[in-house]
Amino acid sequence: MNYIDISERRCETGIFLQIIILFVFLLSTTNMNAQQRNLTGQELTVQQQSLVAVSALTATGDLKGLKEQLNAGLDAGLTINEIKEALVQLYAYCGFPRSLNGITTFMTVLEERKTKGISDKQGKEIVLTSDSSNKYEQGREVLETLTKTPQARPAPGFGEFAPRIDAFLKEHLFADVFDSDVLTYQQRELVTIAALSAMQGVESQLQSHIKMGMNTGITAGQLVQVAGLIEKRVGRNQANALRKLLSEPAVPVIEPDMMVRISEIEIVPEYLEEYTSILKAEAAASVKIEPGVIAIFPMFQQLNPTQLRIIEIYADKAAYRSHLQTPHFQHYKTSTLKMVKSLKLVDMGSIDKETIPEIFRKLK
Repeated sequence: MNYIDISERRCETGIFLQIIILFVFLLSTTNMNAQQRNLTGQELTVQQQSLVAVSALTATGDLKGLKEQLNAGLDAGLTINEIKEALVQLYAYCGFPRSLNGITTFMTVLEERKTKGISDKQGKEIVLTSDSSNKYEQGREVLETLTKTPQARPAPGFGEFAPRIDAFLKEHLFADVFDSDVLTYQQRELVTIAALSAMQGVESQLQSHIKMGMNTGITAGQLVQVAGLIEKRVGRNQANALRKLLSEPAVPVIEPDMMVRISEIEIVPEYLEEYTSILKAEAAASVKIEPGVIAIFPMFQQLNPTQLRIIEIYADKAAYRSHLQTPHFQHYKTSTLKMVKSLKLVDMGSIDKETIPEIFRKLK
């Protein structure tokens, strides 16, 4: 079984040499375009940049990075209630687990800052004024404001097929959540765009919110800045997904962003056959389904078959974090706990970066 499906990644590997040659030119062009846009459009404020970073890190579950950016956001002048509202809103885009983890992390940050004698601004009170008699209509009107487009009742397509999700969208998100004016519509769209940009497989929703964000006054130059922040906090692949929707040139993904690891595993002998069967299925699913997984290549020592080695190559750390959350990896992890006698993870770096394109060329 081939665990390195290079054919599905020709755009990342087949033109690797050309990308390296053009990298400096493209990067300078991208920076020039961003600068030109920012000359004609307002740049993101420090507070807006903090909202983007907090939202992206919450969406990816990077709690260590989130803790750092929550402190930075408070230091930049975001209020407690502004951050709290952003974290609450994110439940609708990245789920309750990530939202609750973000809120719990924020509670820890505030307690630590209080212990250090830091007094943070509470900010505008969170007061809800919605008329509970017709929240659907209230949410529909908010969505019309954001989209500048009439909104049918129910929403065509998914709303007709699954009316309850249409009701949840209007009543809970665009009525209940958006009812608080602690954050402006523009701030809320920045939160949403940042979260969706940090996540994989939500390009259609991201495209919709780019349009809504621009309707609230977010400029093209500011969105280019958002892409830069996503690249810094999450990874270049996700930033390029946003750039593509903005018709911006992608910044080439080259080897230094890759995460390369060798897993050294010893298997309990009586579980060897069962373990390898589960591992093969997990490796095949990872390479086939996940765009950020470049290779998962399991091997065994010929003289000692219970000693396994797995070469793992991910597009970046964000792709690795996403991989850890997939159902196939979770099944592998929980199913093989009793089978693994020892495990050592060794992160690797490349000595000869120039040869890597030739390796991928031969593997095509």
